[in-house]
Amino acid sequence: MTNTSTERIRELNRLQREYYATGATRGIAFRKSMLRKLLAAIKEWEKPLYEALWTDLHKSEQEAFLTEVSLVTGEIRNHLRHVSRWARTRCKPTPMQMLPSRSRIVTEPLGSALIIAPWNYPFQLLINPLVGAISAGCTALLKPSPYVPNVSRVIEEMIKATFDERYIAVVQGNRDVNAALLEQRWDIIFFTGSPSLGRIVMAGASKNLTPVVLELGGKSPCFVTADADIKLAAKRLAWGKALNAGQTCIAPDYVLIDKSIRDEFVDEYFRQVHSLLGEDPQQTEHFVRLVNDKAFERVKSYIDGPDVSGTVRGGRTDPATRYIEPTVVLDPAPDSAVMTNEIFGPVLPVCTYESLDEAIAFVNGREKPLALYFFGKPSDGRDVVRRTSSGGACINDTIMHIVNEKVPFGGVGNSGMGHYHGKLSFDAFTHERAVITTPRRIDMPFRYMPYKLYKLFRRILG
Repeated sequence: MTNTSTERIRELNRLQREYYATGATRGIAFRKSMLRKLLAAIKEWEKPLYEALWTDLHKSEQEAFLTEVSLVTGEIRNHLRHVSRWARTRCKPTPMQMLPSRSRIVTEPLGSALIIAPWNYPFQLLINPLVGAISAGCTALLKPSPYVPNVSRVIEEMIKATFDERYIAVVQGNRDVNAALLEQRWDIIFFTGSPSLGRIVMAGASKNLTPVVLELGGKSPCFVTADADIKLAAKRLAWGKALNAGQTCIAPDYVLIDKSIRDEFVDEYFRQVHSLLGEDPQQTEHFVRLVNDKAFERVKSYIDGPDVSGTVRGGRTDPATRYIEPTVVLDPAPDSAVMTNEIFGPVLPVCTYESLDEAIAFVNGREKPLALYFFGKPSDGRDVVRRTSSGGACINDTIMHIVNEKVPFGGVGNSGMGHYHGKLSFDAFTHERAVITTPRRIDMPFRYMPYKLYKLFRRILG
């Protein structure tokens, strides 16, 4: 795919800034109209999108609908229902010393938005933030991933056929294009990707003090205690790790398990993998492939490379199709590659612990993850959540916190900053502006020098 030129990027940035300055994007009727156009476009382009996802990632239509399209269309419908209320001016109480002034909060769009998305959920993670930008009244320049060229092409064609480029447009290319984009001035940058790239985005944004939302990743731990429902834990972990072949920012990255149930859990995990994907997962249409050869070689190195640590169970691979079967690595060294890098593949390290306190200390000694999972008594799960920090968490489940649009999705620390989904997507692209209105005919004297009523005013306020 050809890189968009720097000149073209500058032109689109200028066009969108000029268009935003006209005020055309601010009206609620316009925002709703554009959301409806986006919804209609997704329906029209759904089949080409599924075909592109299959070509680039071996992602089935069913998984594509559940993890990509349905999340976006649900988000659009939610914004259509509520954006009028979210954008409404809100009156706020005014303290006595400010009377008879009135206080309000007025919402306004941040302006010109840049949205950069990764390859693992290339449609959802680009278009979901766009819903927030449209809802808030911003313009948007979209940058999909070059690692999924067919999906990126379909998205570009869909956007071009649906919107004026002065309002919403797509640019294509590699990291050189990202660098050119970050040289421009934006009013908000929304980036989803790795922590290392997030630092580059934040450094670029700092030149113009541009606000950022960073949806990053990390090694999301899963606790399995001795009193967990082993079959349920294995089933939900197998599903969470098999989804998109583990190429999910909130995939369970490694398991911390009570040593007394480790072997029973691992046996059940593979039973559940085979229940989901068949005895040979390579033959099912419902198991995604690694995105490219580089990703394949990286994940493969965790199970058959020169620095492999721990006992590997599973591990069959096929470089021709970039297939790696669901694999478990038992008790790898804490400083091994599989335990220090975000795996982003269908490999699951399983580490034992003697006490839950030991497991909690292990998690707290590392960077804050995007997600945390716990299987066991809910009361113990709530205690683990209280004693740790993560972007989100599930007790006796995995992944599902991303589905509820009424709770925030986002990271903390190394796993990101800012939140979105539902109203928080609207908020991410919105500035809340304080407006104080003071009558002209009444002018309280206490605030003026030389403060003649200071003693009385102080007694009143206590």
